[in-house]
Order: sequence, then structure tokens, then C-alpha cells
Amino acid sequence: MILTGLLLGAVLGYVLQRSRFCVTGAFRDLYMARSTRYFVPFLLAIAIQAIGVAALTGMGVIAPEPATFAPLAVIGGGLLFGVGIVMAGGCATGTYYRAGEGLIGSWVALIFYALFAAVMKYGPLAGFTEAARARTTADSTLQETLGVSVWVPTALFAVLVAVLVARQVRKNSAHAPVRLPARRSGLGHYLADIPWSPWVGGVLLGLLAIAAWVLSTAAGRNGGLGITTPSAKIVTFLTTGDITLVDWSVMLVLGILVGSFIAAKLTGEFRWRVPDANTILRSAGGGVGMGVGAALAGGCTIGNSLVETSLFSYQGWVSFVAIMLGTWGAAWFFLVRPQKAAAANRPAPVLTPAA
Repeated sequence: MILTGLLLGAVLGYVLQRSRFCVTGAFRDLYMARSTRYFVPFLLAIAIQAIGVAALTGMGVIAPEPATFAPLAVIGGGLLFGVGIVMAGGCATGTYYRAGEGLIGSWVALIFYALFAAVMKYGPLAGFTEAARARTTADSTLQETLGVSVWVPTALFAVLVAVLVARQVRKNSAHAPVRLPARRSGLGHYLADIPWSPWVGGVLLGLLAIAAWVLSTAAGRNGGLGITTPSAKIVTFLTTGDITLVDWSVMLVLGILVGSFIAAKLTGEFRWRVPDANTILRSAGGGVGMGVGAALAGGCTIGNSLVETSLFSYQGWVSFVAIMLGTWGAAWFFLVRPQKAAAANRPAPVLTPAA
């Protein structure tokens, strides 16, 4: 049954690569360009998953267990993770699918991300992580605090997202999509020729997240999509040989690499790209921040910002905000500040008198 993780991961990797869906870009563009092009589709993915998970839970198909809320660890880890994903040039899933496209910088970030996630979860700093996450609150979810059914926050959030989607669709309706010449006919044209919109990515991400709950539960793992823990398990397996670590979630993340590679090859976008030394160093530093931050926060932009948010857990939504703030701070430091400094140091244009 764990091979279903590999299959679902491959489909997820294909969808992410074709739609260029990355939460780093969604958060960064919201700050730098005031653009919600990817942010609202990401909220749509959360809403779709929330409805599906609530329905499946009510039918007894799955039994989600929201994470306990450790405020200091979640906030600190989320901020650090947000800084890390800007340095690395992509969130956890974004790093995986870009590695599948042949970006060496993403491979560097991915290696350090997995390594330090393993150090924090199973290695010498596991005790620190456990101690940081031991200070928890009594309630784990919003519905638990309010004493209501999970359908109450689910319905309210779905309505909010529906309003945001309608506004964005109306705003974008004036811009006609660019039609590219077809290289293939039939289904191949849609799978590999035309670019996929963020809406396609958001809807499919939400549906795949629901499928992950069902398939993962059937394989004996109570959980949905997850990136950080399986990445740490890969490193630990490679260093210990403990085959029990290779579970459904490990197959999932390996599948993302396979799916994104297939998509990049079909579209002609795969090629090995070696960045300069500064970019490699920044990618390595970003990977460290991602691994340490995700371990402390209890998840990444997928495990927390997508999956735990759909359960309306405090860990999910507080981490969502912390990661976004960390992304904005890093975007200012690494992107906005250098641009302003360069503009300030640029010599003024020389004006020549008219003849």
C-alpha cells in the first residue's frame, strides 16, 4: 500500500511543476507586488481540503488528530522557516519540484533541509526540539475552544474563500489568456503544452490533499500530506539502514521528484542549472533554516499551512501567519533592501541641453 504514496507524490509533483505552484511565491508576491495570484488559490486548496476532511471524518473513513499547540516553538519555527524559504528560493514542495527540474541550487537546499530536519527530529538536537514543543496549550483547535462542530469554521472559511475567489476571477476576467501553438494533439496538449493556471494548481492541490488522507490511512499512517518528517526519515534511513522508516510519506516525497521530472522533460523545461557560489551558499543556509524551523513548528507550508489549517488547529494557522511574516521580512532584507540601495547609489542621469 505504501506504493500509493509514490503514485500520489508523482501526480502532485506533476501538478506543482506545471502550475508553478509554490507557497513562497504566494506569500512573497502578496508583500512585494500586492498580488494575490497564488495566495487566493492556496486558500482555495485549504478550503477544498477542509470540506473533504470534515466529510470523511463524519463518515468514519479517517480520524485526523490535530497537532497540540506549542506557541513559542510554532511561532519561532515558523518565522525561521519563512526566512529559510526565501533564501532557498522555494518552500518545501517548491524545492522538491524545482530539484526535479534540474536546479542544483534547489538540490543543495533540499539536502540541507532534510539533513537538519533529521538532526532536529532524530539526531543530537532531538531533545531540544522535544523540550521546545513540550510547552503546549490546553486546546488544539478553534472548534475545541468554541465548543462547536468542525463544520462551523469550515463553512465560514469556505464562504470567505468563495468571496475572495469571485473577486479575483472578476478582476482577472479582463485579461485574456495567451494561447500558445499546439505541439501535441488531444490530451497531450493540455498536459504538456499549455501553461496551467494557479486555479488549476489550487483545486488539484486541495483534491490531492484529500486523497492523501484516504490513501495514507489505508497504508496504516494517520495523516495527510507531509514533507518535513519524511525528508528527515530519508536521511535517517540512509545513515542507519532502518527500513521501517521507509513508509507511505517517504514514498510521497520521492514521488514529487519523479512527477516534476516527468513534467519538466515533457515540456522541455528540464536542464541542469548551476548557480553562482553566493546562490549556493544562500540555498544551503535556506535549507538549514527550513529544516530547523519546520521541526520546531511541527511542519512546513504543507504540513502546517495546508494540512493543519484544514483541521483548524492553532498550530496550523499560527504557523501560517508566522511563516508569512518570516517570508516578508526576508523578502525585504534580501530583495527589497538591495534594490533600494542600488537605486540610491545609481548616478543621476546627465541632462543635455536641447539644441
